[in-house]
Amino acid sequence: MTRQGSPDDTRLRLVAALAVIPFLASIFFLGFGLNYGIMREFAIGWPLFLIFGYVATYRLAKGDLMSPLFTLQVALHWIMLALLVGLFVRFT
Repeated sequence: MTRQGSPDDTRLRLVAALAVIPFLASIFFLGFGLNYGIMREFAIGWPLFLIFGYVATYRLAKGDLMSPLFTLQVALHWIMLALLVGLFVRFT
């Protein structure tokens, strides 16, 4: 058991927050992609990839968000977000 405000609780909140940001960005990009017709297949597939990836790693980690497997999944989605931002910067 960890007490509220312990380092483990703070790290857990950080991992959860870092997992939510790419998901929200994918929902934004879904609306943007469907509205303007830009990279429509990727815009539809990315939120699905996020959902299935998070659910699968959550199950494999047996519900432990601090598992290296889950944190690696979060890092993978941040890399994907960075590549998408780089793509937009390059072509605009």
